[in-house]
Amino acid sequence: MDERPVESSVEWVFREERGRLLATLVRRFGDLDLAEDVTSEAIEAALEHWPVEGVPDRPGAWLLTTARRKAVDRLRRDQAYAARLAVLQVEADRAAPAPPADAGGDLPDERLQLFFTCAHPALAAEDRGALTLRCLAGLTTAEVARAFLLPPATMAQRIVRAKKKIREARIPFRVPGADELPERLPGVLQVIYSIFTEGYAASSGARLQRLDLAEEAIRLAWILRRLLPSEREVAGLLALMLLIHARREARTGPDGEIVLLDEQDRDRWDQSMIEEGGDLVLVALTGGPPGPYGVQAAIAALHDEAADVASTDWPQIVALYDVLVALAPSPVVALNRAAALAMRDGPEAGLALLDELADEPRLRGYHPYPTARADLLRRLGRFPEAAAAYREALELAGTEPERAHLRRRLHAVETPGA
Repeated sequence: MDERPVESSVEWVFREERGRLLATLVRRFGDLDLAEDVTSEAIEAALEHWPVEGVPDRPGAWLLTTARRKAVDRLRRDQAYAARLAVLQVEADRAAPAPPADAGGDLPDERLQLFFTCAHPALAAEDRGALTLRCLAGLTTAEVARAFLLPPATMAQRIVRAKKKIREARIPFRVPGADELPERLPGVLQVIYSIFTEGYAASSGARLQRLDLAEEAIRLAWILRRLLPSEREVAGLLALMLLIHARREARTGPDGEIVLLDEQDRDRWDQSMIEEGGDLVLVALTGGPPGPYGVQAAIAALHDEAADVASTDWPQIVALYDVLVALAPSPVVALNRAAALAMRDGPEAGLALLDELADEPRLRGYHPYPTARADLLRRLGRFPEAAAAYREALELAGTEPERAHLRRRLHAVETPGA
C-alpha cells in the first residue's frame, strides 16, 4: 500500500487518473454519460474504502476495476440501455478496434480519443471548451460554468447538448487516422488555446487573469504533448502558453490593476518557465515549415528574452508577424502586426495600418483595437482623437482592471497638462 496521506492521494488520483479512467470507460462502453457516472461512483468508493484499507499500490487499476463492475451492474439492471450500448460499441469497434483490456495492468491512455471527441467539428464551437474542461480536466459543471462566467444551468444545458450531439450523430470515440490528423488537430489545439486565453485575459469579471484556467489549459497541453510527441504544433502551443504565462506575476499590481509590458518588473517573470518554453520553440520550428503556434511562440520568446521593451528585437518580431500573416491571416494578427510595426517604425506607420482595419467587422466590439489606436494617437500628441478612441474602448472592455486602466489613460489625454 502507498504510504502517502489518503487525502493527498485521492487528490492526486483525481487529477492524474480521472481523465484516463473516463477515456478507457468511454472506449469500453461507448457512452459518455455512463462513463462519467461510474467514474464518479468509483472515486466515491475510493473515498469510502481507502481511509480504512489504505491506498492501493495501483490506484488507477483499482478505480478501473471498480468502475467496470458498477457499469456492468447498471447494464444488467437496464437491458434496453445495454442493448443500445451494444450497438454503439459494435459501430465503435468497426471504426477503431479496441486493444485488449487488462484491469490488473496499467490503464491504457486513451485520453487522446477524448481530446478529439470533445473538439469534434460537429459540435458547436462554444460547447467544445466546456466539454473538454468537464471530461479531460475533471471540472464539475459548476466549475466549468464559473470558468466561462455563465450560470450553472446554462452550462449544464451546453454540456447536455454536446453529449446528445455525440450520441445522436454517432461521433466515434477514436483518434483520427494519419490522413485526418492534419485537418482535425488544429481544432483540438484551438480549444485548449481558447481555454488559456480566457485565463490569461478574462473576457469579463473583476479580475484580469484567471490563473486556474490558464494553468489547466497548460496541463491539458502537456498531456497532449506526451500523447503526440512528434506533432510540432503541439510543442508550439505549449511553448506559447508557457512563455506568456511566465509573466503572470508581473501583469497585475497589488490591487489587481493592469501593469503593461513596458512597466513590468521582469525579475518577477518565471525564468524556468521561459527556459522550458524556449526549448519547446526549438522543437516547434525544427524539422519542417513552421506552424502558426510555433511562430507565435517564437514572438513570445523574443519578448521574454529582451531586457526591456526598448531593446526588444522589433524587426525580427515584425518579420515573424509577416510569416504568421501568411500562415494564419486574421484581423487580430493584423492588429498585432501593426502594433509591432509601430514599435519598429514609429506610431504613424502603425496607425496607418490600424486605419486600414477600421471597416473590419470582426474587430467591431473587440476593445484591443480602439485601445491600440488610442495609444498610438496619444503617442502622436493627437489627444482629442485619442480620448474618443479610449471612450470607445471603455465601452467595450469586459473586466474592471481593463476599464480602470482605460479610465486612467482617458483622464491623461483629457488633461494633458495636469
